[in-house]
Order: sequence, then structure tokens, then C-alpha cells
Amino acid sequence: MFKDYASSAIVPSSDLVRAKAFYGEVLGLPLIADHGVGLVFGTGATKLNVYLSDYARSNRANAVVWSVGDEIKRIAADLRAKGVTLDEYPDGYDTVIDGIHTRGTLSVIWFRDPDDNILHVSSGSAN
Repeated sequence: MFKDYASSAIVPSSDLVRAKAFYGEVLGLPLIADHGVGLVFGTGATKLNVYLSDYARSNRANAVVWSVGDEIKRIAADLRAKGVTLDEYPDGYDTVIDGIHTRGTLSVIWFRDPDDNILHVSSGSAN
């Protein structure tokens, strides 16, 4: 039914002004649309939708993943320089250095947006 249609990530927010600053200024995503109750950001060939929700802050799992290849160390450093804390989940990884988890040739980082949505960046494929 949906195999021929594109999909996009969607995350809840309790404060769209704060979300707009985080996704636009901290992560550097271009704002495509502001619908008043939701924001749409460009991210590669897809979109990230952020919507106003009373249920924001209830997610405890990965919400979005980006595949960035060899750029992961630079991105991790840029995020830390902007005051973003990288989460650490060391189980199953060979090393965790400066928030970068490595197992073999795969490197990953996790961090949270202002509503505690867990965002994931991988050196491997996101799909």
C-alpha cells in the first residue's frame, strides 16, 4: 500500500519556539514551513516534522536517525561545542569516547532535543 510513497520523521514538541531554535539553529536544518501548530524542516532528501503535542516528553526511544558516514566525529564535536550533551549507552560497543560509540567500523551518537526525543546519528546506513 505505501511502498511507492516517501515517508518523513515526525516528533512531538511542547514548545515550538524552542524546537524551532534547536532544529534550525543548533542542528542547522532549514525551515521549510511553519504551520503555527507544526514545523517542517528539510533534512537531506526528506523532511522532519515537529508538531505541538501535549504528549511531548513521553518518548524513551529513538525518534530520528541520520546517516552521515565519515562526518560523525566532526558532527559530534560540533554538537558538543553548541552545548549538546551526547548520551552514552555503552552496552554492545567496543568503545565510547567523547560520546561516540564504536563497534568495528560502525560509529554512532545519540542526543536529545529539548523535549527529550532521542536523536541518533550513524556512520552506517540509516535505511
